Amino acid sequence: MAFESLADKLGAAFKKLKSKGKLNENDIKDAMREVKMALLEADVSYKVVRDFIKSVSERCVGVEVMESLTPAQQVIKIVNEELCSLMGSENQRINIPSKPPCIIMMCGLQGAGKTTHAAKLAKYFLKQGRRPMLVAADIYRPAAIDQLKVVGSQAGVPVFSLGQIDPVEIAQKAIVHAKDHGNDIVIIDTAGRLHIDETLMGELKNIKSAVNPSEIMLVVDAMTGQDAVNVSASFNESLGIDSVILTKLDGDTRGGAALSVLAVTGKPIKFIGMGEKLDELEPFHPERMASRILGMGDVLTLIEKAQSNIDEKKASAMMTRMKENKFDMNDLLDQMYQMKSMGNMKQMLSMIPGVGNQLKDVDIDERQLLRVEAIITSMTKAEREKPAIINPNRKRRIAAGSGMKVEDVNRLLKQFEQMQKMMKQMPGMGKAMAKKAKKKKR
Repeated sequence: MAFESLADKLGAAFKKLKSKGKLNENDIKDAMREVKMALLEADVSYKVVRDFIKSVSERCVGVEVMESLTPAQQVIKIVNEELCSLMGSENQRINIPSKPPCIIMMCGLQGAGKTTHAAKLAKYFLKQGRRPMLVAADIYRPAAIDQLKVVGSQAGVPVFSLGQIDPVEIAQKAIVHAKDHGNDIVIIDTAGRLHIDETLMGELKNIKSAVNPSEIMLVVDAMTGQDAVNVSASFNESLGIDSVILTKLDGDTRGGAALSVLAVTGKPIKFIGMGEKLDELEPFHPERMASRILGMGDVLTLIEKAQSNIDEKKASAMMTRMKENKFDMNDLLDQMYQMKSMGNMKQMLSMIPGVGNQLKDVDIDERQLLRVEAIITSMTKAEREKPAIINPNRKRRIAAGSGMKVEDVNRLLKQFEQMQKMMKQMPGMGKAMAKKAKKKKR
């Protein structure tokens, strides 16, 4: 996961502070030295690290820490605030003009994930009730147009293409088409190169002049570390970008780019790619990222994921069935489908405060969900509704149908039985707690 190594090292540095009742200047210096090394190892720009440490040290050595009852916690609070400030303090939104269409010009080097993230962004806007359109303006890379058509189809978004003609003409005609067909967001997938050159920049400048985009968004690969920052600075200097999408933040990346981009270029990160699926694109919230880095979790993003992926009516109906003790295998299967739609399980659990650090060495086998799914889908309608009727013969049939062993079927049935027992106790527990609350009021 992104920032895992950085989070571990910062956690170790702050743990030493927590063991001390009172901090002096040497304690602060030692802690800041470890923070500095952790940031440099995460591939954060040296100048950014130097300014960051200076700012944190000045605040930590001041009265606000020395007079605090819990100085170690106050130091962590200051580091958290400075991290937020370093990454932009708050989420920056796309520059959407009052008169449509909003033209977003995607640019970047080859391999950064530009085409895929153009489709991710389109799907993001589609979920918001807008009518996005993708434009295939990368005429050089083999199969780039076909790739955009494939991911566009998967996202449920139309793709405008005129083949391998002048990209400027493609962009201009795409805008006319969008106005005629009511598309209020136009996302132009431009050509990339393996490195920055005059030909690439010349073409991008021509497209910019021809369509006057509302937003020029640079797609950079977080896995490239400090190179991502250098690329951002070069594109900004030559083209004048408005924002950055940082991709592959779900991988084993050191994360330095996220902490350096704004300070080096002056341009905010607006979105981050957190996986390969088209719905794994998140608005970038500096304060939430700072919380993740400091091991405090990210409950708000977890709640947003749940709200956007879980059907409220189904959830309400399921709660009713639980209360009435009618929860069956169909409900369990439906619950699993909704959990899968939220994304990577370890990634979700890491957003819960205090859980992320405990999970770093735990291997969560998501294939287990597929095994459970195979077993349940091999049951008949009657067996799913009333698992108690599943006798040895039925177990053998279910095991054979799912490609599992009878022991696997037994294990699932036992786990389900335990779940039902817990659900029976839940209403009673609620009543007991309510009685206790009433007694306290008296």
